[in-house]
Amino acid sequence: MSASPSPAPIHVVGGGLAGSEAVWQIAQAGVPVILHEMRRSGPSSSEAVGRPGPVKTDAHQTDGLAELVCSNSFRSDDWEYNAVGLLHAEMRELGSIIMSSGDAHQVPAGGALAVDREGFSDAVTKRLLAHPLITVVGEEIAGLPPEDWDSVIVATGPLTSPALADAMLKATGEESLSFFDAIAPIVHADSIDFDVAWRQSRYDKVGPGGDAAAYVNCPMDKAQYDAFIDALLSGPKAEFKDWEHVPYFDGCLPIEVMAERGRETLRHGPMKPVGLTNPRSPETKAHAVVQLRQDNALGTLFNMVGFQTKLKHGAQAEIFRMIPGLQNAQFARLGGLHRNTFLNSPKLLDRQLRLKALPRLRFAGQVTGVEGYVESAALGLLAGRLAAAERLGRPLEAPPPETAIGALVEHITGGHLEGSKFQPMNVNYGLLPPLEAPRVDAEGKRIPPKDRGRAKKRLMSVRALELLKGWRDG
Repeated sequence: MSASPSPAPIHVVGGGLAGSEAVWQIAQAGVPVILHEMRRSGPSSSEAVGRPGPVKTDAHQTDGLAELVCSNSFRSDDWEYNAVGLLHAEMRELGSIIMSSGDAHQVPAGGALAVDREGFSDAVTKRLLAHPLITVVGEEIAGLPPEDWDSVIVATGPLTSPALADAMLKATGEESLSFFDAIAPIVHADSIDFDVAWRQSRYDKVGPGGDAAAYVNCPMDKAQYDAFIDALLSGPKAEFKDWEHVPYFDGCLPIEVMAERGRETLRHGPMKPVGLTNPRSPETKAHAVVQLRQDNALGTLFNMVGFQTKLKHGAQAEIFRMIPGLQNAQFARLGGLHRNTFLNSPKLLDRQLRLKALPRLRFAGQVTGVEGYVESAALGLLAGRLAAAERLGRPLEAPPPETAIGALVEHITGGHLEGSKFQPMNVNYGLLPPLEAPRVDAEGKRIPPKDRGRAKKRLMSVRALELLKGWRDG
């Protein structure tokens, strides 16, 4: 009896964390896979079709796979109370090469998982090169992958080559992929103090959803406003790397740049108080008002309107908690302004991470609109599993949205509010469907109100891992 023919190979473009993870998952499923990485010398295969490597980038230092360009930290490893720690746990359950290599090369970092970056990259590279179903080709795919590649994962990250980025633009009909991201901070809704803040749209204007109270308003008197402006002007700012220079455009000026143009600029711009009345003191007009707008369909996250910033992260939390109503704010994401390359994924990708206009192409990693090493690798893991399942004729759905991985898929394929601008996001509990905060523990003892938020996170994590294991084993 003759053996079953080997499946046709899947191609993966990009050997960063997402691409390396995708390749590993495909090979572990028993499907041949060819990884195309432009930073490596080559080509070394008859399948090679692009410009031979190595092709340098402005950020990478080596030709190793899964090179960590910036930090060596995968952030918190606490699966019970931290969303990125939960994502770590889910990826371990799914046999992640990124997590197992990170665990094997960790360095002391308290509750975080930090790694020896050279040892980590070397380990991933050696394991991929040693796998019998993996071929690594050193070449740049300068344009859309050839049409006879019927299953491709593009995992090229924020430094996608210009030729491939241009080809992606033409295929999607989008105007831009690479630009400066103007990112405003996002606050967990349950950390806003509604004894100070109130809900109201300016002039009670009804929006398209029929809501006349779509914004959360945080009022400032003159003294509070002046202190806030002083803090903005004196706060430490992040500097761009040499290769990131792109001029500002007025639609996304950082708030501190606006403040530098005059102390009254903000209160005549994003902090203008007109058309708003504080129901607790209708006769008192605020000197300035900070508005927050719902950021996700679940209503668990609110973004600070017009508050894109290049303040350093440590300063942001301190300065933004000066705003009345946000004194106890917990941030799902802090602001920033940096070069990025990502798709308008809610419009362009389906839940299989396929390009709707060209379904033979899947996308993974930061190019899909997730932020962070682990989030990028998680999308690579999922893309690899989805592609392998499709190749083997065993269709697979994305994990449930109650899981951390499923929540990331939900975010990039439609979890944001329709009509709002899609922005990259780190994993956080605000992306998962919420649970009621428990009032008693497993032994029936009352949980103090200050501890209920923490208890809720653990419940959400336990639920996520149970559903993830069911998805894996189903």
